Amino acid sequence: MTTHFITAEIDLQETATELEQVIAAELQKQGEPLRWAITSVDTEQQKATVEAVVTTTTAE
Repeated sequence: MTTHFITAEIDLQETATELEQVIAAELQKQGEPLRWAITSVDTEQQKATVEAVVTTTTAE
């Protein structure tokens, strides 16, 4: 198992529930999220920056 720190840029959504679902789906592409946080929001570009720690399993 390997731990990675990643940063993702996410389009803002209409509701907090939709935003959380989009963030979870994006992080799943990188591995299993351990924790994540929205670290900045660009209201002009309608983007949120998410920093996360994810784990991946290496094929043996």
